[in-house]
Amino acid sequence: MKLISGGVCAAKGYKANGIHCGIRKNHSKKDLALIVSDVPASAASVYTTNLVKGAPLTVTKTNISDGIAQAVICNSGNANTCNYNGIEIAEGMCGLVAEHTGICARNVVVASTGVIGQVLDLTPIENGMEELTAGLSYDGSENAAMAIMTTDTIKKEVAVEFTVGGNVCRMGGIAKGSGMIHPNMATMLVFITTDCAISPAMLQKALSSDIANTFNMLSVDGDTSTNDMVTVLANGLAGNEEITAEGEDFNTFMEALNTLTIHLCRMIAGDGEGATKLLECIATGADTEEAAKISAKSVICSSLFKAAMFGADANWGRVLCAIGYSGADVDVSKIGVSFRSPKGEIEVCRNGAGVPFSEEKAKEILLEKEIDILISLGDGEYGATAWGCDLTYDYVKINGDYRT
Repeated sequence: MKLISGGVCAAKGYKANGIHCGIRKNHSKKDLALIVSDVPASAASVYTTNLVKGAPLTVTKTNISDGIAQAVICNSGNANTCNYNGIEIAEGMCGLVAEHTGICARNVVVASTGVIGQVLDLTPIENGMEELTAGLSYDGSENAAMAIMTTDTIKKEVAVEFTVGGNVCRMGGIAKGSGMIHPNMATMLVFITTDCAISPAMLQKALSSDIANTFNMLSVDGDTSTNDMVTVLANGLAGNEEITAEGEDFNTFMEALNTLTIHLCRMIAGDGEGATKLLECIATGADTEEAAKISAKSVICSSLFKAAMFGADANWGRVLCAIGYSGADVDVSKIGVSFRSPKGEIEVCRNGAGVPFSEEKAKEILLEKEIDILISLGDGEYGATAWGCDLTYDYVKINGDYRT
């Protein structure tokens, strides 16, 4: 298992592109992306649990109900959510892909991200399709990654190489997400491609299993988006024997997927709106996996704790407070807390009570860009990791006039 370059084009048989078609007012911002497989691929997706769902999710769910897809089209700048003609527009985007690529419209994954409740005009997308498809390239992942960004400050792409049954396989992904991130499968979108051969059923099983410990353990601001979607395409061009059941090959595939999704989680958390720090909360020693997960994510979601991390304030009481109201079944008298960064590690709480520590050393540790919050919940065997970021003044500035 090794990291490689190439994003969604790292695997065999995938082209991608991204352009500015005119949805966004800023002409320097790309706003339309397309990913195409040379052949039909197994497809799997997970979607937001928000009862208010963007029309593209409804259309995608119908389109890949047979477990097959060959293309992904996504616009940024407009979420196509809560619109009277949302389904019509989403289906229209699929139709445009069919018209310009020859791929069946029912084999298209469609996604949108941006402002909710604003009518999406199909005209700029229609006008941009010729440029978008003409520019499709086996090196086009970066353009696609940039075209799905909204308030993101960095493009998010990663790829891994692994071996299944003696065949070299590759998997790559791009993601967008900076605010409205609190997935429960935030406006978070992730598109993953692989040339590994795996059946649609096993692909869905792998994805549904993986997100429980990755994207569902990620939070920037506690808001679950209406348009969250994670989609994986697997076109089988690596030539391995198709994975149709659990076993060694499936485990290797799961490891590759998990490696990739964890990298994307960290990128999304570190690029949270207004964020200056990536926070990784590692809970260990729980009696159950559920207790570990609930505890870690509650700490990551605490606005008070996130604000303390922005100020490099070792206010460990806010960690215990977040665990205490989380609903996790834990023994508070056994909790220990330490903070760690490239500047070192410092213990601040043991057995549910504070211990003497150097405030100066703690501040030095917490001034770093990446901080680990280490929580010991006792002597149990279960653990969990959650990702988030600090809460800064800029988060309010960004969201105070997001629409206008």
